[in-house]
Formats: sequence, C-alpha cells, structure tokens
Amino acid sequence: MDDTQIIDLYWDRDQGAITATAGKYGSFLHALSWNILRSHHDAEECVNDTYFRAWNAMPPERPGALRAWLGRITRNLSLDRWKAGRTQSRGAGMETLLGELDECIPDHRGPEQAAEERVLAECVSAFLRGQTADNRYIFLRRYWYGEDIAAIAKRLDCGESRVKSALFRTRKALRAFLEKEGIVV
Repeated sequence: MDDTQIIDLYWDRDQGAITATAGKYGSFLHALSWNILRSHHDAEECVNDTYFRAWNAMPPERPGALRAWLGRITRNLSLDRWKAGRTQSRGAGMETLLGELDECIPDHRGPEQAAEERVLAECVSAFLRGQTADNRYIFLRRYWYGEDIAAIAKRLDCGESRVKSALFRTRKALRAFLEKEGIVV
C-alpha cells in the first residue's frame, strides 16, 4: 500500500490505517526510537503514541512525506521520553550523542526561539545539501537516527575511524558554515 492510500485511510477514519502504517513503517519507527531510548518497551510505547498522534492529526493534516512525518513524531516523542528519564543510567548514550553537537549548534533561549530554530534548521539543511553523499549519510545516521558509530561503519562497510573522522570534519565545517551565516555558536 502506498503512502497516499494510507493517508486516505486516516482521512476516512478507517482503523486499517494503523495496521497499514505499522506494516509499512513499524520497524523503521521502532528502530528510530530504540536508537534514542535503548529500551524496546519504551520504543514500543513511543511508536504506539506515534500512531495515536497520526490518527488525531489526520485530518486536517495531510503529510507530503509520510515516512519523514511519522519519523519526526517518533523522534520527538522519544527525545521527550529520554529527557524525562535522563536521570536514569540508560540515557547516558543519548547525552553523549547530543553533546557532540554542542560545539557547533548554538543553544537558543527566549521568545524568539521558534524563529531562530527555523533559521538554524534551514542553515543546517543548506549545509548538508552541500556535503558529499557519504558525509551527509553519516551525519544523518548519527544525529537524526541516533545510530552508534559501529552501526554506521558496518552499513558503509568501513572502519569506525573513518566514520569518527567524517563526523569530526563535518561538525567542524558545520560550525564554520553557521558562523559565516551569522549564527553565533
């Protein structure tokens, strides 16, 4: 079943939409959540919450890219759950992962936060579009999907040191790009 048909099921309020979504994207969503939470139980709850949010959002929303839309919901739910439970020891991996970006992504606070985050997101997207396919892939697998370095190296059939070096160089280039764009890091 293609995405348009699945979205139509949501719009028709057909409960088969959840089954179709789970069949097509369940594994992807669970892996995404698990990479952040490192708990199958918590990941399963976030995926189920994703289906619930999708059910409540459609209609009126009609996502253009269902996989990305669902992935964003799952990722945000997982990060929220991680933040809520980060005092527990299982969150140490994500804290390290997010800490890697601290040097090149500024921390915004205040009433203009939403606008600043939008500008920052556009700049990061523009930066990534200018990167090689491999560097973009490595960066997104690490910082969007939350994969560990060993898993990325295995996917690319290369050594972990290559992935670490690519991430280091990409973060350094991102910082320089953002500073050039006038974003204080």
